[in-house]
Amino acid sequence: MFDFSTPVDRHGTWCTQWDYIADRFGSADLLPFTISDMDFATAPCILDALQQRLQHGVLGYSRWQHEDFLGAIRHWYQQRFNAPVDTAMAVYGPSVIYMVAQLIRLWSAPGEFVVTHTPAYDAFYKVILGNQRQLLPCPLHKVDNNWQCDMAHLEALLARPQTKILLLCSPQNPTGKVWSQQELEQMAELCERHNVKVISDEIHMDMTWGTQRHTPWSQVGTTPWALLTSGSKSFNIPALTGAYGFISDHGTRESYTQALKSRDGLSSPAILAVAAHIAAYRHGEPWLDALRDYLQDNLAYVAERLNHVFPQLNWQPPQATYLAWIDLRPLGIDDQQLQQVLIDREKVAIMPGFTYGEEGRGFLRLNVGCPRSKVEAGMDKLIAGLKFVLEK
Repeated sequence: MFDFSTPVDRHGTWCTQWDYIADRFGSADLLPFTISDMDFATAPCILDALQQRLQHGVLGYSRWQHEDFLGAIRHWYQQRFNAPVDTAMAVYGPSVIYMVAQLIRLWSAPGEFVVTHTPAYDAFYKVILGNQRQLLPCPLHKVDNNWQCDMAHLEALLARPQTKILLLCSPQNPTGKVWSQQELEQMAELCERHNVKVISDEIHMDMTWGTQRHTPWSQVGTTPWALLTSGSKSFNIPALTGAYGFISDHGTRESYTQALKSRDGLSSPAILAVAAHIAAYRHGEPWLDALRDYLQDNLAYVAERLNHVFPQLNWQPPQATYLAWIDLRPLGIDDQQLQQVLIDREKVAIMPGFTYGEEGRGFLRLNVGCPRSKVEAGMDKLIAGLKFVLEK
């Protein structure tokens, strides 16, 4: 029903991944597997909804506090996660990271501590340090092909008097870990014990694989919490801007809304994003399910190619996300040397693991949200680059 295999040329569309690759990698003629958007056109039901809205011809100030939007969200959470949500707790914002920043400012003071699991999405480092808070890393540990959190170490970090927030990524980027309900409940208990508030970034919630199931933080949260998310990753609509979430504490919701409107002057949502979310959550399920199958096949292809040439890697697809977090440490390759070979010789851009903190050294993050033909070309280049470095 849906075509994910025909490439769409994104050159000349002001596209971060394709048109501005030189900003990060120093060269413009690279095949990119970088920033986490996809090379697919978004769901036809969303494009139809946007066309209808544009044909109306008036793009004035708008609202999101209406049943069309909130009802679509409730429907989605019930359908996909069997999780009722209280839309009286709902808030809106231009992006998940903007909302994270607002809550960091509301729930902590400069110099206080924010705990997050590492390796971490690079924007987490920036938003914590950019708001003059201190980051306390809680490293995840790879055991076989699973990522685990040392709960005793996490509790020691949460118990520190200056720790005010646990910034959770669920599912976790870049490792692709899906937190089990038991793990989430244990973290909720620890945060309650030490009076630590929780911000849960759940933007990858729709992209879990196999038998893995996402549990929204709203199902386990006890202390004041915020669940923040968007359809932008699932339906490839980040350029529309727009995110939403739930804040459990009434006073915090009021303070958040006041800061959004009065301090930052953001009183009207991007109406195309609102329309896109309604269409996605009401009518986009068949497209998303087909996309999920395609992405899982892409990840399986990466595993097959890598392990055929380098069986010592025994790489397995992640539990979630379309970001292949590849552990190259068994090969003993220098990260910087590999990057130079990939860029200069193979003409490919793949995110180096150290982008996501010290615990990411020895890894690559490869975005497979693209047609199979691109994944095949990328794997050819990655394997050739690895062979070249190993043979030098």
